[in-house]
Amino acid sequence: MTTFTEVTADQARTRLHEMTVIDVRTPGEYASGHLPGAYNIPLEHLDRALPVLKDIADHGDLLVVCASGARSGQACATLAKHGITATTLSGGTNGWAERGHDLHHPAVCEVPRRTWAMERQVRLTAGSLVLAGIVAGQFWPLARLLSAGIAGGLIFSAITNTCGMAKVLAKLPFNRPKPADLDATLAALKESLNKSRPATG
Repeated sequence: MTTFTEVTADQARTRLHEMTVIDVRTPGEYASGHLPGAYNIPLEHLDRALPVLKDIADHGDLLVVCASGARSGQACATLAKHGITATTLSGGTNGWAERGHDLHHPAVCEVPRRTWAMERQVRLTAGSLVLAGIVAGQFWPLARLLSAGIAGGLIFSAITNTCGMAKVLAKLPFNRPKPADLDATLAALKESLNKSRPATG
């Protein structure tokens, strides 16, 4: 089992100036409020950022965050498999905000859409599917298997601390970053890395 380190919100706040923060939530979640200076690289697109993240981790500390800590934990495990050392924020941005620490909120003109947090999307989808299975089951008994399947999926999700439904929902258009946005984020990370390196010659 792959392990990684965690820091609390208070610990992260004292070291935030010396860490590169990667937010692996969806673009809409990121726009709703993120740690100051955080870069948005959604979990589904982490593989594309591996080269630059390896460079950053080789020269400094990498902090990975999400809403609650589940997705950032998955991201840290993925990074560890590629030899990249990273730390996850225990409790995620939710815990950060609960401790009274500031979240950066972009200006309204910078946020073209408001997207629910992934956990909220999962709750709505799961609840809707369970209800649909129960209602349809009144006329077609086999439809109750839908509700049973969703219930089983939620139990598995809790035991493994993963969420297949979230992975599916992350692929929906409103949860995906625009290619140009991801390119800009990677370019900004590379520029930040170059600035942090001591001049030679």
